[in-house]
Amino acid sequence: MNNYLDLSINELHNLLKEGKVTPLELVQEAFARIEQNEDLNAFITLNKEEALKEAKELEGKDVDNPLFGIPIAVKDNILTKDLRTTCASKMLENFIPIYDATVVEKLKDKHLIIIGKTNMDEFAMGSTSRTSYFGAPKNPWNKTKITGGSSGGSAAVIASHMVPLALGTDTGGSIRQPASYCGLVGMKPTYGRVSRYGLVAFGSSLDQIGPMTRNVYENALLLNVLQGQDDHDLTSSYHEIEDYTREIGKPIKGMKVGLPNYFMSDIVSPVIKEKIDGTVRLLESHGVTVERIDIDYIENAVTLYQIIAMGEASSNLARFDGVRFGHACENPKDPEDLYVRSREEGFGDEVKRRIMVGSYLLSGENAKIYYDKALSIRDDMKKSFEKAFEKYDFIIGPTTCTTAYDLDEATDDPMRSFLDDVLVIPVNMAGLPGLNIPIGFSEEHMPIGLHIIGRAFDEARMYQFASVIQDELKLDLNPKGEK
Repeated sequence: MNNYLDLSINELHNLLKEGKVTPLELVQEAFARIEQNEDLNAFITLNKEEALKEAKELEGKDVDNPLFGIPIAVKDNILTKDLRTTCASKMLENFIPIYDATVVEKLKDKHLIIIGKTNMDEFAMGSTSRTSYFGAPKNPWNKTKITGGSSGGSAAVIASHMVPLALGTDTGGSIRQPASYCGLVGMKPTYGRVSRYGLVAFGSSLDQIGPMTRNVYENALLLNVLQGQDDHDLTSSYHEIEDYTREIGKPIKGMKVGLPNYFMSDIVSPVIKEKIDGTVRLLESHGVTVERIDIDYIENAVTLYQIIAMGEASSNLARFDGVRFGHACENPKDPEDLYVRSREEGFGDEVKRRIMVGSYLLSGENAKIYYDKALSIRDDMKKSFEKAFEKYDFIIGPTTCTTAYDLDEATDDPMRSFLDDVLVIPVNMAGLPGLNIPIGFSEEHMPIGLHIIGRAFDEARMYQFASVIQDELKLDLNPKGEK
């Protein structure tokens, strides 16, 4: 087997243009690697027949863009026409969508080839991917460890070099946190930057689709494809189309960066704080000023997230009733029995818990007491970020409090799921872009990530900033073991 998929996207693009490799060879190699790494449990559904067919159809065509013919994986809560989309739930175990999500249409327009649908937390509810009905994916750096979540399968397929690109979704850190655990670059774009049409909703005011890749440049390339206003999504932004690679390689001298004290408090492990301190010294050597700051309310972000996300989840998941689509119980006595038993059988424990809590939070006067109050504090937090960005170009900190932990650790602790995301949730609350890049390893050789927060719609400069760090560190991001 060739090792084309270990090459960069630029190298693959040049080989495709020169006719030295074909899209079919790349797709065949991807499926060979998937077979080799089957024990990672990273995919739920493969698109083998259609992917091979599409690859053959691309032979002889003009290689008209940098991502032409490149294999890509798609998280399993993003609709793909005629390809099973389960949200890692029994509720949708046999669901076949009749249309593509807008982002999937954009991938197909640029002739990327969808290899399959990746494993995840059920309905994106979790931070370990262990709530999946199909079992948890495993971390390629250490198969006894979690991948993170909810985009854990997408992280695993890139880290193991099964495919070079993947789509994830991020409601409270679900792109950036698994990217940190698996040594990847993961971007949660500004809310509205990428259309959510065709994304199975969890928390509608928080959800965002974003790119997961092996390096900064490739992440920017993929965001180039995903961006844009969409008439099907009224929350999508009318911001102009940009080339996010345009600032990459430019110096960062003179930039000012804020490092919140909360992000370096005792909630973060010493080894991660040490790596952040090292990154600060690296930045200062490039003429960047780094100052400790405070952001109001970020210590309350998890509480706000629980209220807002669970309330919105309970509303969004009300549509799964056993009537129109999804799992339906057998031999119901009446409509109420159909509704109750279908949901009882179709949803896992974590999803049920969030629906029940969310329904309570939105019921009667509770909506004003909890949900409306949370929205008000969320707005104050956003204003605090905006005030900080009047002085600073970026805000940085660790992406996670620890490195990836054991698959069987804290399985009976429902709060752990939220605490895993405590450093990344504030970004979703404020609707800002957030980017993870690898900055080193623990003593166990598990990846550690830096979290970069930018102003709304400032993704291009975030890539500029991140690329300098990446190029200085020159980390070997191939996990141990077979690819």
